[in-house]
Amino acid sequence: MKNLLTSTLILAVILLTVSCGSRRKVAEGELSGEISLSGAFALYPLAVKWAEEFQKIHPGVRIDISAGGAGKGMTDVLANVVDLGMVSREVYPPEIEKGAVAFAVAKDAVVPTINSENPALTGLLKKGLTREAASKLWISEEYRTWGQVAGTSDNSPVHLYTRSDACGAAETWALWMDRKQEDLGGTAVFGDPGLAQAVQRDKLGIGFNNLSYAYDESTRLPNPGILVLPIDVDGNGQIDAEELFYDTKDRIIEAIAAGKYPSPPARDLYLVANGIPKTPALVAFLNFILTDGQQYNVPSGYISLSEEKLQKGLDNLSN
Repeated sequence: MKNLLTSTLILAVILLTVSCGSRRKVAEGELSGEISLSGAFALYPLAVKWAEEFQKIHPGVRIDISAGGAGKGMTDVLANVVDLGMVSREVYPPEIEKGAVAFAVAKDAVVPTINSENPALTGLLKKGLTREAASKLWISEEYRTWGQVAGTSDNSPVHLYTRSDACGAAETWALWMDRKQEDLGGTAVFGDPGLAQAVQRDKLGIGFNNLSYAYDESTRLPNPGILVLPIDVDGNGQIDAEELFYDTKDRIIEAIAAGKYPSPPARDLYLVANGIPKTPALVAFLNFILTDGQQYNVPSGYISLSEEKLQKGLDNLSN
């Protein structure tokens, strides 16, 4: 009888231990579901990094991300096709009226890109690009030769490129010249990678890219075949020492954070929901991005936001 009681007690302890272990396992993995994002090429690399890190903590959550331009991201989220739209421009009042709720999550910039074998390269790097010159290229298209841009006698024609998709990069680039994306001239190319490749393949080409597509992530140098054309911020006709910070991705990130690069074309990046998110997995993902996830911004080539902006997002999330 004594042996039977002892065996029963041991079995009960084993069952209790297994039961507790099972409950603990369920608790660790209780957050589950699917989250979908689409939109800005500018935010895509960082969104992928956030998703990878979040899924290490919550393996039961599946996150699908696709890039297709800020316009697609906004359209998709307002149509409830995705949970979050990646948007690399300001959210417009009509979009807010339709339910768009924007969470500022990072900052980066759009930069002018030229081919590294441009025939007027020496003059261009010395003179830089003013806002007025950019307007005479993309808006009025008065500048047709590289000599006009560089202040030399070079008659090589300028091959101008812009984006074909509705995107934050083109909208931000146009905003620097007080215009809209549809006002930009040039051969239209789809997507950030496509525009970078067009300039890489064309010695006479000029375009614009988000930082992540202008610079190589591993070397931190401009991507092979292209250079970032310095912006003459004060418009004095030359690139001064304090305006020269384009040789590495890390230096331009520091310059953007310090406010040395004009804004626009520097700008905040947003994740946009249709209404205040309520799904536990989605709320947890956004909360992660606005807190612990910010540690991945700088290593991934982006700029972190102020505590004030991040707290505003957290406050919106808790409403």
